[in-house]
Amino acid sequence: MSSTSKKRPKPKPDSSSSSVSWVIEPPQSLFPSKRELLNLVAVLAIASSIAVTCNYFSNLFNPTQNPFCDSNIIDSPDSLTDVCEPCPSNGECYQGKLECLHGYRKHGRLCLEDGDINETAKQLAEWVENVLCKAYAQLLCGGTGAIWVQEDDIWNDLDGHELMENFRSDNATYLYTKKRTMETVARFLESRMNSYGVKEVKCPDLLADQYKPFSCRLHQWVFRHALIIVPVCALLVVCSLLLWKFHRRRYLLIRVEELYHQVCEILEEIALMSREVNGECEPWVVASRLRDHLLLPKERKDPVLWKKVEELIQEDSRVDQYPKLLKGESKVVWEWQVEGSLSSSSMRKKEDSIKLKSTEGKDIKFDQQKRMWKAEPKALVF
Repeated sequence: MSSTSKKRPKPKPDSSSSSVSWVIEPPQSLFPSKRELLNLVAVLAIASSIAVTCNYFSNLFNPTQNPFCDSNIIDSPDSLTDVCEPCPSNGECYQGKLECLHGYRKHGRLCLEDGDINETAKQLAEWVENVLCKAYAQLLCGGTGAIWVQEDDIWNDLDGHELMENFRSDNATYLYTKKRTMETVARFLESRMNSYGVKEVKCPDLLADQYKPFSCRLHQWVFRHALIIVPVCALLVVCSLLLWKFHRRRYLLIRVEELYHQVCEILEEIALMSREVNGECEPWVVASRLRDHLLLPKERKDPVLWKKVEELIQEDSRVDQYPKLLKGESKVVWEWQVEGSLSSSSMRKKEDSIKLKSTEGKDIKFDQQKRMWKAEPKALVF
């Protein structure tokens, strides 16, 4: 009984049976938990968003650039846009690399003009314009020179200009600068082919007119409008002469009348004074001396003025003129023949002259400041 009542030990499972049971029913620790699965999804989402963002900004700031297509490619550029980028203008491409032509500089993936070369070419073109147009303007103004100049001569003259010294180290740039200068010059100069097949240029006529001196332009303008200027100038001269004659005539009329009245007043006063001094004062006046007394120095050079006065005196019946021998020389004298005064002004002058103290041995002189005659010693003035 005792032997049968004891428990038998359980048999150990072999390896083959355990592996089969593991495949049929895997352990629970093999799969992640729900919490771990959510964490894994969150990490993957964050990593994906970071990768997408980095790729976007990388393409934005550093876009992927295709190589340049070769310049000598024959196929249509449209069919190669996904493989390579067309070579830009003013550049040469080989094996995906870009090389800009002379006169252009690489700026990113483009070839832009070289500012130094353009500025130098512009200054050289202005120098050529100045030389050619001045020479042509001198020829148009009657000088000597040639109108048409060969382009080869201009090309050679550029070598001696000081601006070209900056490019002598680079022969390709040096030649390109000269070529660019000639292209700029050809834009404003007239060109032609001579009988020998050589290209020649000249300054346009309108541009050459701006280089003419002022005296030359004035002379040519007068010559072109001579048919209008000559009649106009003649008309102006005639009008000026007529105006001058009118002014001269008016001046003579006024001045002659003024002198005539002065002569009459003087003759009347002398006649009255001669009576007051009992004939000791001569009643006549020498005409030439009276002329020199009344006329201004510049008026004495005008023979017409006093001649008009003499004509009025001759027509006046109150004045008598006759020759008289003075110091062995014959003089024409004038004498007042009518008693009384001519006007109220002459009456006042006569009263003033009467108030003068007339004594023996005193002569009559004309006071320039008071415009009246006064008695002074010595000989009679007139």
